[in-house]
Amino acid sequence: MTETPPIYDNVPGNYYDKYNTRNPIARYLMNGFLDSFDELTVKTGARKVYEVGCGEGNLSMRLHDRGWDVRGSDLEISSVAESNQQCAKRGIAPRFEARSLFDLTRKEASAELVICCEVLEHVPQTQRALAVLKSLANPYLLLSVPREPIWRILNLARGKYITDLGNTPGHIQHWSSANFIDMLGKTMKVVEVRTPLPWTMVLCRCD
Repeated sequence: MTETPPIYDNVPGNYYDKYNTRNPIARYLMNGFLDSFDELTVKTGARKVYEVGCGEGNLSMRLHDRGWDVRGSDLEISSVAESNQQCAKRGIAPRFEARSLFDLTRKEASAELVICCEVLEHVPQTQRALAVLKSLANPYLLLSVPREPIWRILNLARGKYITDLGNTPGHIQHWSSANFIDMLGKTMKVVEVRTPLPWTMVLCRCD
């Protein structure tokens, strides 16, 4: 029997606040990511969202501020606390909880759109994680991962993680866009793909 991963106070790899960076190059790249995120979420026509691996809640709150009903969870306790602080600032009840992806069930986490961005590269059991996500998505699932080897090349270009050949700490899975899309297409319908540098973002249907 496989043990459920514990809830952590700090997950390796969450070193950089890319959503609020002031670096102009990083800000340009993040704008591309967010533009793709906006385009694909709108295409679903969904209004109820569950974000798996919500981090500090930036993506969920982006949707909430546009009138979407959002909930979510994260493995990292401190990130969940920050997410719920964002709820408090908006005068709404907490929407996020500390949960392992592998503990989520349809009863509590199913939604018209399930979002799992910048998570799978940290997860050791990819197929098991995808099976859970697919079971929650009713019918849409939006996923994003770093696009390799571009991600590591850009890290090396800025002098980061040299001894690890540009690999961000905590990233244990690596996919090119083609490999990631091919993997998803084996168990779900790929609807739309975006490749904002340096990510792969895929919208799938799971019905």
